[in-house]
Amino acid sequence: MEYQTQMEAAKKGIITKEMSIVAKKENMKEEKLRELIANGKVVIPANIHHKSLSPEGIGEGLKTKINVNLGISGDCPEYEKEMEKVKMANDYGVESIMDLSNYGKTHPFREKLIDFSKAMIGTVPMYDAIGYLEKELKEITAQDFLKVIEAHAKEGVDFMTIHAGINRRAIESFKSCERLTNIVSRGGSLIFAWMEMTGNENPFYEYYDEVLEILREYDVTISIGDALRPGSIHDSSDAAQIAELIEIGKLTKRAWERDVQVIVEGPGHMAINEIAANVTLEKRLCYGAPFYVLGPIVTDIAPGYDHITSAIGGAIAASYGADFLCYVTPAEHLRLPSVEDVREGIIASKIAAHAADIAKGVSNARDRDYKMSDARCRLDWEEMFSLAIDEKKAREYFESLPPTEKNSCSMCGKMCAMRTVNKTLKGEEVKFF
Repeated sequence: MEYQTQMEAAKKGIITKEMSIVAKKENMKEEKLRELIANGKVVIPANIHHKSLSPEGIGEGLKTKINVNLGISGDCPEYEKEMEKVKMANDYGVESIMDLSNYGKTHPFREKLIDFSKAMIGTVPMYDAIGYLEKELKEITAQDFLKVIEAHAKEGVDFMTIHAGINRRAIESFKSCERLTNIVSRGGSLIFAWMEMTGNENPFYEYYDEVLEILREYDVTISIGDALRPGSIHDSSDAAQIAELIEIGKLTKRAWERDVQVIVEGPGHMAINEIAANVTLEKRLCYGAPFYVLGPIVTDIAPGYDHITSAIGGAIAASYGADFLCYVTPAEHLRLPSVEDVREGIIASKIAAHAADIAKGVSNARDRDYKMSDARCRLDWEEMFSLAIDEKKAREYFESLPPTEKNSCSMCGKMCAMRTVNKTLKGEEVKFF
């Protein structure tokens, strides 16, 4: 039997090579994974042209995945620096990279990115539209926007954020809300401005069927963007956010009818006590589609430390069922992140994802922790370093102030609890002098 997309194959009972790879990675039976993909609860973003891809699954019962954002801007048009970030992300085993470049001709950079990266690649075509088309926003037509989507699909992009849910009904709800931060989604703000300037409906909503046909042809997963996500804890869970989510739920079903895989994007900034309800609501209104969250960032007053505020929210969201975390760096809200910012963002997100996997009982999630605990008990430093999420930093910290006592660290020395108890259990005398 022939098939066009992973979802179509799953519906026809076909196990694709990508499904087999993902099932092995996730320690899941192939048939169970196929059923989840057929029902839209798991996606494998895998463009037919992304030959270097190492497939990953996102969704119910799988390990929480993380995404790294990068890309050039008008203020920092340094492609080489962004490729350095790409290489770092691959070295750390990041499952996804989004190219958010919004300046100049981005095709050569993205072509190189797709050729090099084994991680899945995502884009936001709306960001690229002005530079790609060389037109002012108001002059861009609906068909122009579709051309950009097709160009990205042909290049090999595995998933695309498309803000199709911010239609006229959702905008009415937005205008009725007294938000502090209005629309903070870059793509959402551009679509809103285009709609207001032209008087037209959102082109991605109005021509949604045409969008789906393009995505289906190349097996691109649609990540339905939350244009009205809250940009402050004041604005979270308001009528605008929920109105758009209702529209996204309808769009999710329409995509599945065309055998297009769907990811649903979520907030944003949000107080801790609202996170669980928001995850439940997304899963309910969007029929269990994988949930992709930016953070959530749980407080607005920590610029320079938003990798921490985001990791807190991400761990909680994923423990309640979110499937995909977009990393946040210390540079969030301040500037384009440096290579070091990217590293810190990756580590914070990996910690959040792993902590959530432990909480929700993902298969084998605790194994590495148990091995670390055993190595700590035996005071085997080399094994501890090898099991650490950030081996380099752990080793640097230990070696920066080495202990005089071999089987300890410089914090406790000979009073190390592990040393004391290990000696005692062996029947050895514990001495300090």
